[in-house]
Amino acid sequence: MTTKELLYVEDALGHEKYFQTKCKETANQIHDTELKNCIEDMAQKHQQIFQNFYELL
Repeated sequence: MTTKELLYVEDALGHEKYFQTKCKETANQIHDTELKNCIEDMAQKHQQIFQNFYELL
């Protein structure tokens, strides 16, 4: 993998971690169960994407 590609993966990992964190924070502030579940699902999806990028290394 080239240096440029590694930098791209590093950026993508950071973005996915940020999205996951924000989803979790938001879910903790929401009282509507259906909406909370939806946002928690989004956090899990970002965790899966993070893991996929991490496996490239």
